[in-house]
Formats: sequence, C-alpha cells, structure tokens
Amino acid sequence: MKYALVISFLLFVFSVPSVAQNKLDIDAKVNVETKTISINQTIIYKNESDDVLDEIYLSDWNNSYSTKSTPLAKRFEEEFSTKFHLAKSDQRGYTVVTSIVDTTTNILKFTRLKTHPDVIKVALNKSLKPGEYYQINLKYNLLIPDATFTDYGVTKTEDFELKYWYITPVVYNGKWQYYSNKNLDDLFIPKADITLSITHPRNYRVTSELDFYDIKSNSKEPTQTTTLIGRDRTDTYLSLNKFPTFNSVQTDDFVLVTNINEKGLSSGPAKAVITDKITRFLTQHLGNYPHQKLLVSNIDYQKNPLYGLNQLPSFFRPFPAEFQYELKVLKTALKKYLDNVLLLNPRKEHWLSEGLQIYFLIKYVEENYSDQKLLGTLADVWGIRSFHASDLDFNFQYFLYSMEIARKNRDQPITTPKDSLTKFNANIAGKYKAGVGLNYLDHFTNDINLSKNITDFLKENQLKAIEINDFEKFLKSKTKKDIDWFFTDYINTRKKIDFKIESIVDIQDSLKVTIKNKRENRMPISLFKLKNDSIIDQFWVENIKGKQTITLAKDSTEKFALGYDNVIPEFNQRDNIKAVDGNFLKNKPLQFRLFKDVEDPNYNQIFFMPLVEFNNIYDGLTLGTKVYNKTILRKRLNYRFSPQYATKSRSLTGSTSIFYTHNLENQNLYNITYGIAAGYKSFADDAFFTRIRPSISFVFRDDSDFRSNQTDQITARYVSIKRELGDDATIVLDEPDYGVFNLRYTHHNPGRINFSSFNTDIQIADKFSKLSFNYEFRKLTKSNRNINFRFYAGFFLDNDSDPGSNYFSFALDRPTDYLFDLNYLGRSEAAGLFSQQIIITEGGFKSQLEQEFANQWMTTANFSTSIWRYIQAYGDVGLVKNKFQNAKFVYDSGIRLNLVEDYFEIFLPIYSNLGWEIAQPNYDQSIRFMFTVDPNVLLGLFRRKWY
Repeated sequence: MKYALVISFLLFVFSVPSVAQNKLDIDAKVNVETKTISINQTIIYKNESDDVLDEIYLSDWNNSYSTKSTPLAKRFEEEFSTKFHLAKSDQRGYTVVTSIVDTTTNILKFTRLKTHPDVIKVALNKSLKPGEYYQINLKYNLLIPDATFTDYGVTKTEDFELKYWYITPVVYNGKWQYYSNKNLDDLFIPKADITLSITHPRNYRVTSELDFYDIKSNSKEPTQTTTLIGRDRTDTYLSLNKFPTFNSVQTDDFVLVTNINEKGLSSGPAKAVITDKITRFLTQHLGNYPHQKLLVSNIDYQKNPLYGLNQLPSFFRPFPAEFQYELKVLKTALKKYLDNVLLLNPRKEHWLSEGLQIYFLIKYVEENYSDQKLLGTLADVWGIRSFHASDLDFNFQYFLYSMEIARKNRDQPITTPKDSLTKFNANIAGKYKAGVGLNYLDHFTNDINLSKNITDFLKENQLKAIEINDFEKFLKSKTKKDIDWFFTDYINTRKKIDFKIESIVDIQDSLKVTIKNKRENRMPISLFKLKNDSIIDQFWVENIKGKQTITLAKDSTEKFALGYDNVIPEFNQRDNIKAVDGNFLKNKPLQFRLFKDVEDPNYNQIFFMPLVEFNNIYDGLTLGTKVYNKTILRKRLNYRFSPQYATKSRSLTGSTSIFYTHNLENQNLYNITYGIAAGYKSFADDAFFTRIRPSISFVFRDDSDFRSNQTDQITARYVSIKRELGDDATIVLDEPDYGVFNLRYTHHNPGRINFSSFNTDIQIADKFSKLSFNYEFRKLTKSNRNINFRFYAGFFLDNDSDPGSNYFSFALDRPTDYLFDLNYLGRSEAAGLFSQQIIITEGGFKSQLEQEFANQWMTTANFSTSIWRYIQAYGDVGLVKNKFQNAKFVYDSGIRLNLVEDYFEIFLPIYSNLGWEIAQPNYDQSIRFMFTVDPNVLLGLFRRKWY
C-alpha cells in the first residue's frame, strides 16, 4: 500500500507541467502476433519561443516505412539496397492515426506533409502564445516494421527493438525543425518528462533507459503492464525481449546497461572493472550524467562500430578481448552520452557531438593505452613489423580514414547536413575529421587546457538547447590565440592543409627557413627541429599566405620537419622534411618495400608485390612482380611496371603505366587524369599483341550533391596495336597493324531501382571512321518486376577496310574487340566453352546468327523482364546493313539467369532467326555466359554504396 502511494505521488508529480518543460504520457498495448502497438498518448507542449504558434508539428517516424516512395525508401535505393523495395507490405510498417483532440475533446485537423509522410501538421483551435502550454490527445495504431531494414523493429525471433516509435513533438526555435527519417538515427526532439506504460505479454521483459516505477500483472491475464518514468529525456529506445541479453553494472557514477559482448570475454569481474573505468572517464570529461542509467545497445555499436582491424573475424583480431570490448563500449557510450545531454540539431549540427566522441576516444587511448599500435599484436610479427604501418600508433587510424576520402576528392565539409553526406563521410570520414580537428586545435591552443574547457562547456550546457555558435564563442573567450581558421576553413570547407619547406638558407649564425602554404587557407602548421630523427624543439607558424620566411638561431638541428607528430591532418606530407645541409638524399632517402604499405613521408618509397594472375587461356597462369609507388592513400602520380612470365605461352608478358590526376574542388569537373599505358599479352595461341594507349579523361559530377550517383566522363585516347604471330600460330591476320583515335562521352546514373546510361563513341583510323550511340535503362518497379531496355546504333562514316574482313565491323553478338578493351578469356575462340563468353556491347545479341557483323550500319534493341526472382525473359531485335546488301531484320529470345547483374549471368536462347534453338542439336554450345574474375570489379559492388 505504501509503495502504491509513492508511485501515485510520482505519477502526479510528472503529470504537472514544470517550467519550460514538455510532457509525454504514453499508454501502449503490444500485440506480438500482429506486430502492432495501439497507443493513447497525451502531449503537453510548451511554446518556448517568442512567436505565437497556430500549429504544432509532430514526428511520426514509424510511418517512414509506409511506402516505397518515402524519403527512407529513397535512401535505401541510393545505397544500392533492395531489401526494403522487395519486402511485403506487412513487413514495412506504418502508422494509422485515428484521432487527435484537445483537452475539451475538440477535434484538431491534421495532415501529413506531402514530401514528409512521417511528419504530421496539427492545426490548433486557438493560438499558442509564448510561455503557454497546449495539450494534445492522440490515438493511433502502429504496425512495427521488420528489423532487417534498420535493425529497429520486429526481429526474426519476435523481439521488439524500438526507436523513434511513438509520436513526438518537433523542435521550434524560430522555425519548425522537422525532417524525415533516413536511417541516420538523428531525430531532433525537445526534452520532455515522459511517463510510459506499456502492456505486453508476461514472458517479455522491457529494457529502457527510463526509470522503472511499476509492474502490474494479473494472474488471469497473459499480459502485464510496465510503467517507466523519466525527466528531461530525448532518448526513445526501448527493447522488448523474451530472452533479455542486457546486463546492468552499478558504478560509482551511474548504472551502465549494455548487451555488447566480446568473444573470449565472459561476464564477471573483468567487465565490471572495465565498465567502472569507462564511467569514471565519462563523468570526468563530460560531466555528471543527469540520469540514473545509460543504456548502450549492441545495435548502437553495430551502427557505429570500430572500423578497421577491429572488424576482422574474432580468431584473427590483433587486439586483446579486454581492449576490444573496452573500446566498443566506450565509443558507443560516448555517442549515447553526448546525444542525451548535448541538445544540438543532430542532422544539421552533428559534427560537434561526433567530433567530441572521437576526440575523447583519442584522449582515452592516449591516457590508458599510449603504446597500443595501429596493427595491434601484428606489429610484432616477423615480416609485418618491417612495414611502416606497424610503427604507427592506434590513434593514427582516424587520420588515415579521414584522408582516405580526401585523397579521392570525395570529402565534404563536415558542417554539411547529415542526410547530404555520402555514407563513408557520414559514418567514418566526417566524424574522424572532426575528432582529429579538435585534437589539432587542442595542440595549437597551448595557452589553455582545451580538454578541460570542453568539459566545462558540456557541464554548463547540459540539457540546454544550444547551437554551434555557442561552442565557438565559448572557446574564443578562453584562448588568446586566433582560432577563426578552425570554424571557417577547417570545419566549414573542403580546404586542405598542405605546406612544404621550400628552402633553408644558411646565413652565418642563423638559418632562414621558408615555408610555403600551397593552399588558400589560414590554418597553422607546426615546425619541428630534428637531430638524429629526435625532436629537439617545436613551435607553431601562423597565418602563412603564400610563403613565409622565419629566421632561427643556428644550432645542432640537422633537419626541419612540418607536422612531424602526425597531429595535423595534412593532405600531402611528402615534402615536409628538409635537411639543413641541403643534401636531398638526407631529405627523403630511397626505400624499397615488399607489398603496399601506409605512406611514410620520410622516404621515397618503391613497392614490390608478387603477382599470380589468370588473364586468358593462351597465357595461362602468369607469374611475376609489380613494381609501383601506390600506397594505402591515393597519390596524384602513380606508376606501375609489371613484368610477368606466362606459364602456358612460355613468354614474357606484362604491362606498365604512369598516370597523373588533378583533383579539382568546388566545381562539377572534379577529376582530370592523363598518362600512358602499355602492355604485351597473348590474344591467341602463339599470337601476341602490343598495345600502347596514351589517354586523358575529364570526369564530372554534381558538386552540389555528392550523394548523387550520376557522373559524366569525356575520354580521349589513341590506341596503337601491333601484333605478331609465332610459328605455331593458328590464327590468320586479315588486317595490318593499326592505330585508332577514340573519343567517348559517357553519362552514367547507376542504381538498383533506377539505372540509366548513355554513351557516344567516335573512332578514327587510317582505313575507317565510325560513330556509335548506346542507351541503357533499367527499373525495378513497385510490383518488383525488373525491366531492362538497351538501344544501340552504329554506323561507319567511311570504311576502306578489307571488304572480306569483319575485323573492324560492328558485331551483333560478340565483338572482335580490336581495341582490346574487353576481358575475354578466350577472345579468338570460335568453338568451345570460352567462345560462349559474352560481354554485352555493340549489338548485344545472345544468339550466334548467320549475319554476325555489319560493315555499314547496325541498330539493335535489347529487352528483358522478370519472370520470377533472378529468372528473366529476354528478347533482341535489330537491323544489320552491309555494303551492297539490303538491311536484314534479326531477332532472338530466351531466358536470362540474372544471378549478379553485370557480373554473373547466363543466357539460354530459345527462338531466333535460326528457329527453335532449344530443339536443335548441340544446344549446349548455344548457351552464353557472362562473368568476371577481376577482384577490382567485384570490389566495386562494395564500394558503390559507401562512395
């Protein structure tokens, strides 16, 4: 009785609106069988602005799963995922609002925004003045989506992992800050006092960060009601599980609730000690946690994991289980802690909380694991320890990942709204750049303790609505140094840090060191004095515009180095060291390495890598080595020399290339690459070709939308082909050696739901010139039907080649590939398995018809559509025109097994100009297949959703 009175009193306290506080009262009933939750909810909303409000906006992110055209659905499409598109309607989930009324049961008109179906606009019956409250009562039903889409929803074991599941008010700060769910875990809601009563089956248990106050059950009913209460909350996560996996650890600071595990580390004292260590660090650096519990789920971790070697299979991870578990929990807890106490707009101002997460992760490792290496225990393994990567500290990974995207010219300003960032920038590079930047700022502001000042800022602004400007003003008030560059150049632009020591002049008892800033920015650089590769002094040089010369007293310094401690995320560190005596060999000695490595800016590195390849059936297995300069991070100048011995042709083959890339920023033309490649390989038994190919390409993208997959490319090249036949050659050359100038324009817009591509190709040679057009369109319809259409047209502008030869002619099904662009395994085969390999280009036919080539013009159309899953029906039609002959109509049809589109497909002809092919003898020789063994091509399947 006494306990019940306490509960009643607490519920009464939470039911009374406090000053400057919203309140949510939610009564939810869960039906496991139908995956539905029915909710009666009261929202008491306070107008904390200076404006009079006539409507209130509500976020209903459960409804973001309702159709295949919501912003969430489009997000999945952009990242090449079809799981949501192919799902059944009852797997996707939705919300049905049955009523919205005020305190006097007057019906309030509401509408869903056309472009934001997960946002509700509620018209108020009377205006809401500043400082006043308005109560809204809602009734609605939720169909919870499957957890396969975002990890939140109903799992395969019928557990409920719920986040952003009930309706919440939108923040108003002069403007309604609503936006749609895009699987970014970034709902912006005002803090509120929450009372949540959830009725669920008795065999389920509720896990939440809210405080438990009551559990009611009736022995006659199969359900029970769990009541939870929380003050000043924004976290909506709740787990309803039959077999809960969460463990609670009470520490001196707060209770940490988590279901994160690490293989090889059992629950017990070890985890308790680690947890206590983490909560002590969080409290020390982020301030006292305002709630009793911090809930850190495995879903939180999986959405924001420790990237890199930590994700290797557990039997191969180079880090101790305790360290692995500690950093898993720490990284996830840092994010959850900051999200719950720092009330920033998580979509527009995400960089600060994410940057602080990485900044404090760096601090934690520095304080507790200063000797930990990037490669972990692998750094001590014989052979591996000779790599530069084995010398690098664990925290170097944040520089490495942030620079990875910058070197590819795909980085974005970290102030970019989160939904406009590419996946790699949103999940990895942007966060790491922000964290590394704060660490850079920490070292630069050596007149203050930046870490302590950040802690003070977090304490002062805990659970307060703030903006980035508040953080900027706070830091500027603490330091005397000019830190404008951090909030302008570093945070708000794509400007790179790139300095070099241009010269050192010895003048009697002093040295004049000239530093060049190769970019237009105001970012500072650290200058180090070195002796025997040890630091003897360091200082900062600021505001370098163009060049700046500083005069230093002559001492025992042997070298000067910029950014020697790897604190500054500099774009190019290869020109940062210069010897005092001017000996260029001392600046950067030559270094030879086996296998690719992380770039060591102290050396001119040349890498060797053994090669074992299978490129065609004529050379067979090729053995050799690759000599190159490419490192983990992309360089502008890349060269490669690859001599190989072909075991079948018993000849020396190989290739070589050198290319230079210009990265252009803040414009649609973002990449210009030019260079030359050459190679020598077999193209038939005892027949070889030499190809020399200088080229230049211009690549365009939409600079205002990096998430767009659309690109345009213009390529100009000259292809010189020389062939030679051995005594045992069986092939006959019917055309002399040749050279072709090739100009191509390509427009490419890939996607798993919508795909389009267009290219036009001009070729000019001594004996011919030709022009061709290719357009391809693919669509996965809302009824889950694949529709593929391709149109090709090509014609000769002039053709003086041998009339008896079709070597340069347009091909209906299998081009001769006289430019040697296509990866045929047996390009000269006329029969057998390797003659059946097909690459869809030119005519694109699958049947081998009598009219195989056109020496005047040809036009074709290829079509296919789904029958069931990966089984499709295809049909091709076309007109083929040869000199002195009438145009001939050609067609074929059959079954297409689309196992992995563009990578592994099988074509089974059925009917064509040849009749019923399926009934003809030797039908197995008519089957065509497409597949690739190129690992770089296959890796593109992974890369495309990240970049």
